[in-house]
Amino acid sequence: MTKFVFDFAEGNRDMKDLLGGKGANLAEMTNLGLPVPPGFTITTEACHAFLKSGREPEGLSEEVSTHLEALEARMGKKLGQSDNPLLVSVRSGAKFSMPGMMETVLNIGLNDQSVRGLAAQAGNERFAFDSYRRLIQMFGKTVLGIHGEYFEEAIDAAKHAKGTTNDLDLDAEDLRSLVETYKDVVIKHAGREFPQEPREQMDLAVKAVFESWNTDRAVIYRRQERIPGDLGTAVNICSMVFGNLDMTSGTGVAFTRDPASGAKGVYGDYLQNAQGEDVVAGIRNTIPLADLEEIDKTSYDELMNIMSTLEGHYKDLCDIEFTVERGKLWMLQTRVGKRTAAAAFRIATQLVDQGLIDMDEAIQRVTGAQLAQLMFPRFDESSGMKQIAKGMNASPGAAVGRVVFDSYTAVKWSRSGEKVILVRRETNPDDLNGMIAAEGILTSRGGKTSHAAVVARGMGKTCVCGVDSIDVDTKSRVMRAPGGVVVQEGDVISIDGTSGKVYLGEVPVVASPVVRFFEGDETAVGDELVAAVARIMEHADSKRRMAVRTNADNAEDSERARRFGAQGIGLCRTEHMFLGERRQLVEDLILADTDEERDSRLAELLPLQRADFVAILEAMDGLPVTIRLLDPPLHEFLPDITELSVRVAVAEARGEEREGDLRMLQAVSRLHEQNPMLGLRGVRLGVVIPGLFAMQSRAILEAAAERAKAGGDPQVEIMVPLVGAVQEFETVKQDIIQVARDVRAETGVFLDFLVGTMIELPRAALTADQIAEAAEFFSFGTNDLTQTTWGFSRDDVEAAFFSAYLEKGIFGVSPFESIDREGVGELVRIGVEKGRLMRPGLKLGVCGEHGGDPDSVHFFDMVGLDYVSCSPFRVPVARLEAGRASG
Repeated sequence: MTKFVFDFAEGNRDMKDLLGGKGANLAEMTNLGLPVPPGFTITTEACHAFLKSGREPEGLSEEVSTHLEALEARMGKKLGQSDNPLLVSVRSGAKFSMPGMMETVLNIGLNDQSVRGLAAQAGNERFAFDSYRRLIQMFGKTVLGIHGEYFEEAIDAAKHAKGTTNDLDLDAEDLRSLVETYKDVVIKHAGREFPQEPREQMDLAVKAVFESWNTDRAVIYRRQERIPGDLGTAVNICSMVFGNLDMTSGTGVAFTRDPASGAKGVYGDYLQNAQGEDVVAGIRNTIPLADLEEIDKTSYDELMNIMSTLEGHYKDLCDIEFTVERGKLWMLQTRVGKRTAAAAFRIATQLVDQGLIDMDEAIQRVTGAQLAQLMFPRFDESSGMKQIAKGMNASPGAAVGRVVFDSYTAVKWSRSGEKVILVRRETNPDDLNGMIAAEGILTSRGGKTSHAAVVARGMGKTCVCGVDSIDVDTKSRVMRAPGGVVVQEGDVISIDGTSGKVYLGEVPVVASPVVRFFEGDETAVGDELVAAVARIMEHADSKRRMAVRTNADNAEDSERARRFGAQGIGLCRTEHMFLGERRQLVEDLILADTDEERDSRLAELLPLQRADFVAILEAMDGLPVTIRLLDPPLHEFLPDITELSVRVAVAEARGEEREGDLRMLQAVSRLHEQNPMLGLRGVRLGVVIPGLFAMQSRAILEAAAERAKAGGDPQVEIMVPLVGAVQEFETVKQDIIQVARDVRAETGVFLDFLVGTMIELPRAALTADQIAEAAEFFSFGTNDLTQTTWGFSRDDVEAAFFSAYLEKGIFGVSPFESIDREGVGELVRIGVEKGRLMRPGLKLGVCGEHGGDPDSVHFFDMVGLDYVSCSPFRVPVARLEAGRASG
């Protein structure tokens, strides 16, 4: 028969799955001989059974009775005994800490008779009725579902009648009267009397804790923290100790070192004559924990010794809750404490220096997400900020600048020395120059993987997306925010990509020393935090199996990524090289009617492309550079069909001849696609437009030859995009090989290079063995592979229904943000296995945005990829996570 109840002495800290974090740690402290009030834990398995059936599992009540009787015998009093009552707390405790998300009920066992016994036992009538009113208030809210404001209104009325704002000024008579008022609140709003039977109180409280696992706030918290929804919560039943007996009693929270900075010292809060909930509720001002030394030195010294014991035992920062009952210290809880990103890195290296952990463990104590937080500039929170809106924290950081509404103005103003924020409803590839020029990007539409978000992260730009409360009027060049706030072009705003908040006016920022360190600024190295980051990064690099490359399309990004530790380029998108002034050449190429016209346009593009590649290969000299041949949907290079139709119609109505527009309209109509993301792009473009991929391949190989002649070491990998069948790949590869022969003959340079493909269609993954016969490397394009696997057009669906999917739990996290292991990830695994089965030495990487996502990096390491590639700014994050994955 399943065992549902464990005495504290029966468990240990390794039983978190069964006993929850709180129960496991209470057991551990009990086994260490620390002063823990006796009690027992009802397991998470009991919670599972209850939530599944809606009633307590068979045998649970009998087990609870057995453990309760043992507790009563140990304490020498019975639950709710009228003359000398045993009182207990009923508290939740899941495997992972979810502070404030689930329920607690204190002082169970009090009723109209036992409250007088407690008063006599403690010699303090005020304390007894204060404890009773707390029970009714907590029980009413947690178990009976009564809105807390009804109880708050009652106690506020009692304090108002007394002429005070302090709970402690209410005497025993006031509290006795408040108890009666509270009982009336229960009858009125719950339709029943407050239960006088102690065991009924306890059983109902246990049921309420089980049910609190699925409250809205708990579900939202789990989703935010990526905590699985099927873990359930344990329930801890603990004999009560009282911090609200008198001024020689109290309650507090302590940390073994500063959770904000990681500094050693005495950190925490204490509140005299109070129960635990009072400290976190903020109903009275606490005092610093250090002040306890003057109030009760004996308890303070004992607490310091216990904190040292716990930190040495857990080998980590510990978060502790304690109570002092008339000079006697009791430990109510401990757990490995949450901390800021800065504290995490400092503490990890401090513990290494203390000999408590080694460097292998140290890199497991920090995360890539924490490192990312340290890399972005922050607003100075001490300054006055006027928040006007809030959106999605798409790309962390802090940016201040003048509002502009189009790319042209952003570039123009920035060249004049102005710092600007590009504000758009949404961005597209034409906005790239403006995004580069801007300090930050703000959009009223789109999600975390929208165009604006992805590009901003790649450039290390601050971005706030999906601020649906603002109205962006690009024609009038004005942005309207709630509360009648109107922002004109040229007005200054500040955006916080870490929180998603938008502020009016300039908020000063503080630069990140960690980024200055990665950039090679020697002045940053003396910073304690930077020193900790440097140590951990060095060890992560020594441990990782996977290489880390970057996604970069120009020499500047390539150089920065190399400084950040990139070991090559995993994705150079050539379509980004065709925007701006070159776009006209591409339009002319697409519209060419004859081979001569087409060849002429290709000849104009060739030297421009070659110069781009020379600069990139020079920046990445000696490291592999994967260059993807052109892969844009054609509509990105052609005018909008509706705009063009109107222009032609207006010209015809006026009797004007617009031959160029008419010819363009005919071409656009011929090439128009209902869904261009699934249309004429990638390898299909290379097949349909003769000479395009050959021109690009020639530009790449001529650039490599030029670098080789200059004494460089170019390592070129040419990638054919969107292949679905090996025949497509072979068609293009034959052209590339012929171009290589021609370039070799013309330059006299023999070049080693690879020709491979991007796996971004399910069919490509499923036929990877066939494709690997011809391809020398695979790079998984997980952005498009996610779109084609799910049938999502990313830019369309994120705003349309992703929020609903996340709220309903269909997604735990967006599949564009973190790899969908069961679907897209399974295709990656199949592609790896089939590809290597045919070609054992096949080089495998990933170049989608997932390459910089911490959780996804661990998956890619597990399936055996050789490298991940991500935007320059995420390279250090990927390096750290690749090291952690190998640990």
